[in-house]
Amino acid sequence: MNVTSKGRYALRIMIDLAQHSEDGYISLKTVSDRLGLSMKYLEMIVGNLKKAELVDSTRGKEGGYKLNRAPADYSIGEILRCIEDNLAPVACIKEGSVNCDRSGACLTIPMWKELDDITNAYLDTVSLEDLLTGAKWKSVD
Repeated sequence: MNVTSKGRYALRIMIDLAQHSEDGYISLKTVSDRLGLSMKYLEMIVGNLKKAELVDSTRGKEGGYKLNRAPADYSIGEILRCIEDNLAPVACIKEGSVNCDRSGACLTIPMWKELDDITNAYLDTVSLEDLLTGAKWKSVD
């Protein structure tokens, strides 16, 4: 699995919107300035987030973007899957399916498929709220 800069930036955008959710709709220029990222690049990413119905938007002077549900209700898996072409560890697996002419004879397919399943299951257990608080990874003494 290789999460591209688009996937990493999507997470940063979602975290920023969550951290500033009290501000209502937030302009992409504001997000761009806070994150130090290209506005043009963010426009493409936010378009995918909107298409996947992960954010709401409005136009006009007070326009911008905002989360449409609580941070705890977003899984990192759903965010990354709407941005990334493929999160699988190998190219012959896409969206949980094996797409390879040699799959019948390939002895490694079951291992790659299981790794893909484990990765997706884990990413679905991590919420945007988990990233915001970090509590999921803090050890209990």
